Amino acid sequence: MKKQKPMERGAGVLLPVTSLPSPYGIGTFGQAAYKFVDFLDEAGQRWWQVLPLGPTSYGDSPYQSFSAFAGNPYFIDLDCLREQGLLSQAELEVYDCGRNPMDVDYAALYEKRFAVLRQAYARSNHQNSDEYITFCQENTEWLEEYALYMSLKNEFAGREWLAWPEELRLREPQALRDFREKNAGEMEFWKFCQFEFFRQWYRLKEYANQKGIEIIGDIPIYVALDSADVWSQGEQFQLDEQRRPTLVAGVPPDLFSETGQLWGNPLYDWEFMERDGYTWWKRRMRFSARLYDVIRIDHFVGIAHYYSIPAEETTAMSGWWNPGPGLPLIEAIAQVMGNKRVIAENLGVVIPEVDRLLKISGYPGMKLMQFAFDGDETNSNLPFHFERNMVVYGGTHDNETLAGFFAHQKQKTMRFARAYLNVKNNREVPGALLRAGYSSVANTVIFQMQDLLGLGNSARTNTPSTIGQNWRWRLTPGQIPPNLAGDMHQMMKLYGRLSEKK
Repeated sequence: MKKQKPMERGAGVLLPVTSLPSPYGIGTFGQAAYKFVDFLDEAGQRWWQVLPLGPTSYGDSPYQSFSAFAGNPYFIDLDCLREQGLLSQAELEVYDCGRNPMDVDYAALYEKRFAVLRQAYARSNHQNSDEYITFCQENTEWLEEYALYMSLKNEFAGREWLAWPEELRLREPQALRDFREKNAGEMEFWKFCQFEFFRQWYRLKEYANQKGIEIIGDIPIYVALDSADVWSQGEQFQLDEQRRPTLVAGVPPDLFSETGQLWGNPLYDWEFMERDGYTWWKRRMRFSARLYDVIRIDHFVGIAHYYSIPAEETTAMSGWWNPGPGLPLIEAIAQVMGNKRVIAENLGVVIPEVDRLLKISGYPGMKLMQFAFDGDETNSNLPFHFERNMVVYGGTHDNETLAGFFAHQKQKTMRFARAYLNVKNNREVPGALLRAGYSSVANTVIFQMQDLLGLGNSARTNTPSTIGQNWRWRLTPGQIPPNLAGDMHQMMKLYGRLSEKK
């Protein structure tokens, strides 16, 4: 297997698409996205990291999607549809999907956004275009099943597929044929949404790439139970004869949770996948390599070993560890990646097998500077432990902001942080941490947009194991100070993180 080349020395910003400014309730691939790319360019950045782009379900998490391939229709920019003549300005002016520029109202989006998209679909002549025909041909491996799946969900009031009538839940051929015939128009609507999503996304990505900005995408290692993938590809997962999961994913009890974390995602049938040559994973990674320039695999440790929990359990306390697919899966992924690269999310307990896979593959692992200052000089998150081939973060979407985190740490932590970062007061620590990351030997340094703005925990993206108030923070128009890009550019130049193009 050919070892992956290290990422170039540079820096980037983590900002979910949901968090972009927009008059339509949530960030989109519209004008604000292009302006953000311009900001990254002016700031001397190489990378824009986004969270998973798939359609979200209950809880609004991008890590629990209806599909490992489809895009989130919420990200389709309505102004772009207006420019195509599919929506009128008057229609957009009366459309209200949560006008608070600082918040995403997912309930309002769910209730109203699809009605607007259906208006656009009704006026579209996309079905006769060569572009649409090519899109369907290039995505036939997943598009038809996704459109069928979403049409069925709509038919049954959004219920998960396990609650559908048995003949449809078990995918009896005649039942599926009958449904397709009666709901061809509905299926075309869902394909139209995907056509517009990917047309807008690839246009935005091309704009970013032309400016020397590459996109780091994020994929969860597991897929949601309530997804087109599990319903249509059941043989790839550990399901019983009634297509219900037998074992599900999670992590065992630890210092942060007495009962562990019960994620509930169905586990892969790795033995079947190996016999099948990891065909599903190859399709997924090949597709992701078209979507992004770099792919971050969340919970990479699951490739080395994974935790199994009986599906009937209500906590993660009664699970056990199993060996994962390991190197054969890494080798299969390498066959389809071309010149695209992978980042391994290897946070948490150190697993020797994970380190071995990283060395063989060349994938960079991750470090979190937020957790570096516990007073222990052996803490691997301290900058003097960094190596070139790694990706350093201040914190991720699952963490507090830097300002929020350091606002409540113990005196011991703050004393060590001030001494290490050579600052005199606690307020200076977050800014000094940014500089320490940029000046480090690590090739790739990524900070959240909230941390570049010095925001507190009210701007936090996600608090794990909670539901209802996550994935909602938004950047407001004009919130980025006019001098920030120039200051960042100077810092990139000072620490050798500018590309030749900048």
